Amino acid sequence: MSPARNAATKSSEKPADLGVLPEWNLADLYPGLDSPEFAADLKRAEGECRAFADKWRGKLGAAAKGASASKKLADAVKGYEALQDLLGRIMAYAGLVYAGNTADPKRAKLYGDVQEKMTDASAHLLFFAVELNLVDDALIEA
Repeated sequence: MSPARNAATKSSEKPADLGVLPEWNLADLYPGLDSPEFAADLKRAEGECRAFADKWRGKLGAAAKGASASKKLADAVKGYEALQDLLGRIMAYAGLVYAGNTADPKRAKLYGDVQEKMTDASAHLLFFAVELNLVDDALIEA
């Protein structure tokens, strides 16, 4: 049988019934889609990103100067890293839930909604890398 004819025959065959496929255990991230922990972290991400921006936007240059510059910059970087961890955890969970069954409209909606919320929240953090890069290297080294 020619390869083209063989491919045509295979494409008309009914796909194999694989039964129920395994599902990832994502309990280490969140107990479930509708869990209070997941909802709380979604809400917390937006608020904490706004608060971080209010605290640090336009102030990193000044924070890099003075007697307590090391502590101030370290606090800013630790806060930024904690927010990145939170946003990453939320997006990892939503992405893995969606990847587990991309045909499920509930999962697709969740993924899209979460992606939009995390994009909005992380927009408050865009200033950080720019401002940190503007701090004189000599001040960072000191």
